Amino acid sequence: MLQKFFIVSIVVLASISTSFAGSGLNMQEGTWEITTQMQVPGMPKNMPQMKNTQIQCLTKKDFVPQSSQPGQECKITDKKIVGSTVTWTMVCKNPGGEMKATGEITYKGTTFKGTMKIVMPQQGNMEVTSHISGRRIGNCK
Repeated sequence: MLQKFFIVSIVVLASISTSFAGSGLNMQEGTWEITTQMQVPGMPKNMPQMKNTQIQCLTKKDFVPQSSQPGQECKITDKKIVGSTVTWTMVCKNPGGEMKATGEITYKGTTFKGTMKIVMPQQGNMEVTSHISGRRIGNCK
């Protein structure tokens, strides 16, 4: 009897957690203005920070903000959604070598905030942190 109760409990908990996992992303699809601000180790606080703003269409199938530099090939792997938080791993290849990044953002309907940590082995494993924010500005074209 106890064994049956245990098995039924596991099945019920698994189905509940699956239903929450699929409906958790609180993000409105559309055109987003995405701002990244890099924080480089050793850079004095009074130095102007590197800031970049771009426009991108984000959907619930393509929810990771991306930017590409000329001559750079990036591939996003290991995407996960937990509630409204998205995490991912990215590997970029460019003429200077390969860099790896991990990112995490949390959506709140029409805005998001998060960070991305980039490790550059060709620079002595220097780690750069980018603070990312976004806001929905309209529908995708």
